[in-house]
Amino acid sequence: MNNVLLRGTVSEPAAYSHESHGRQYFQLILATTRLSGTEDLLRILLPEMLLQGCDPRPGDRVAVEGALRSFNNKSGRGSRLVLSALAKSLTLCDGPSENRVELAGTLCKPPVYRRTPLGREICDLMLAVPRPYGRADYLPIIAWGTCARVCADLGVGDAVSIEGRFQSRKYIKLVGDASEEKTAYEVSAVHVTAGENGQQAEESPDD
Repeated sequence: MNNVLLRGTVSEPAAYSHESHGRQYFQLILATTRLSGTEDLLRILLPEMLLQGCDPRPGDRVAVEGALRSFNNKSGRGSRLVLSALAKSLTLCDGPSENRVELAGTLCKPPVYRRTPLGREICDLMLAVPRPYGRADYLPIIAWGTCARVCADLGVGDAVSIEGRFQSRKYIKLVGDASEEKTAYEVSAVHVTAGENGQQAEESPDD
């Protein structure tokens, strides 16, 4: 399972991204707002045919349904693992922001559990979510609190289902003597079902 539903405001217009199997794809940046007021700026990949029926401009409100896709960036610039939402539908809309992700896959790296400087529990996961025809997307997941404690006991190969949101996060990377601001993309888990016994945990979606 790999489902994404987003509703937000176009921040940057669609621009050519790449061609794959004879099809052209475009990328736009969609701004969604969390309950806390924090804004996420998300990459949306659009097949050219979707733009023929809807050509959104900055400031337009749009709804996107699709799936998360990962791409291994080998250019040496920016994040090595790039996440985007591949749109299957794109429509102009009204209404509040929405950001909902549903994933089911298997853990492909050992979980990394730790505490923040303020003492909050956090666990990093890498989830392999299968695509048709034997391929998979490798999606970074971040879990907090109760969800983090459940995920910390998992092992590679365990089945995990996630409900959460697609988010962006700024961080500072040291490059030699200089610092550089970068953006990471990940899924923040709100509800987790994991392991053979289907253990469940839920965390507040506020932030």
